Amino acid sequence: MNDPVSKSPVAILMGSASDHDVMQHARETLRQFGIDPIYRVASAHRTPGLVAKLAGNSEDYGIKIFIAGAGGAAHLAGVIAAHTVCPVIGVPITSALDGLDSLLSTVQMPGGIPVATVAIGKAGAKNAALLAVEMLAINDSELRNKLLNFRKEQEEKIINTSLPE
Repeated sequence: MNDPVSKSPVAILMGSASDHDVMQHARETLRQFGIDPIYRVASAHRTPGLVAKLAGNSEDYGIKIFIAGAGGAAHLAGVIAAHTVCPVIGVPITSALDGLDSLLSTVQMPGGIPVATVAIGKAGAKNAALLAVEMLAINDSELRNKLLNFRKEQEEKIINTSLPE
């Protein structure tokens, strides 16, 4: 079983390599804030031991927050949450039912084992990363300032948007 190469406060796990097209947006967003996440495939169904090891030993890897992207049955976020007390953010991936199956699988956690769930697909991946940044910024003033600047840039883009006549 391969261990993550480096430590990071955020781990992005995805159920299969095909989820990379969506989950890369979470990684890119985190990197904009200077966070290089652990980024790997770890399936709740095909590599349950690896998922349990990463989640159960999160302190050893420096992980404070997990972002889990999965389609179909989408059990990855829940399995991670069952093995850690770190916050887990689930990103439903578009699948057979346009991602609705993934959304419902991710959001329907039993009371006592929470998983924060964001939108299906690319927007969800970006927002999962931003939510992770917000969590980390609670105790990191430098990261908080980067987040405030990001929000200001978004505001300016909208204010300066011109529409065709």
